Amino acid sequence: MRLARFQPRDFPRESPEFSPVVWGVVDGDWVRELKAPPFDGVEFGNSRHPLADVRLCSPVKPGKVVAIGLTYREHIREMGHDMPEEPMIFFKAVTSVIAAGEYIELPAESARVDYEGELAVVIGKRCRRVPREDAKNVILGYTILNDVTARDLQRKDGQFARAKSFDTFCPLGPWIETELDPTSVRITTVVNSELRQDAGTASMLFDPFHLIAHISSAMTLEPGDVIATGTPSGVGPLKEGDEVSVAVEGIGVLTNPVRREVI
Repeated sequence: MRLARFQPRDFPRESPEFSPVVWGVVDGDWVRELKAPPFDGVEFGNSRHPLADVRLCSPVKPGKVVAIGLTYREHIREMGHDMPEEPMIFFKAVTSVIAAGEYIELPAESARVDYEGELAVVIGKRCRRVPREDAKNVILGYTILNDVTARDLQRKDGQFARAKSFDTFCPLGPWIETELDPTSVRITTVVNSELRQDAGTASMLFDPFHLIAHISSAMTLEPGDVIATGTPSGVGPLKEGDEVSVAVEGIGVLTNPVRREVI
């Protein structure tokens, strides 16, 4: 099942706060409205819309975006790090979240902004100290995330908060897939038709269930929270005019154009 949040396509992007955002289920070329957010179960409403007539919003409005660094073995080698004994946790500001099709904006403060294609987990239940074997029970589904990063600022600051949290630095979407085996899917990132990243989640050092157990040992996870599970090798820079597409097998494609921030 593909869960989505949407609004009328003809509503101005400049005033999204005045347009109702509705949950729905994408079924082929149609999206069926839900009566309520799906965290307590899926209950259909009476309306459906052609998918072409709606604008997909970010598939969830997370309370927090928990991200993981150094998950894929080849990326760890690429970055010149030793293999970690446990996942490295950091956060992206929730104000960095944008939807598929929206612009990634390159800030004036950075001369090097990189893409990082990732599989993301959406939490479905409030939870704490979840054993790895029970992690599947707290997952709503999976989506695609681009962990956009101001690489020069990450190196300069020595920590991740600023470099990972500029507005527009967390493209998310296009929807949430509830039926997926996250341990054996392919992730690719394409920039302007050129393949830049290509890996399988089977090469992850820590799988999504391990990540949930590890993160929830430290903090409560709430419905709608997002876990970015890390990026494979092949990260690289973006420039104005680029189009970056992250694809996850079994979910779909997250595509965003790139431009300079207008101040």
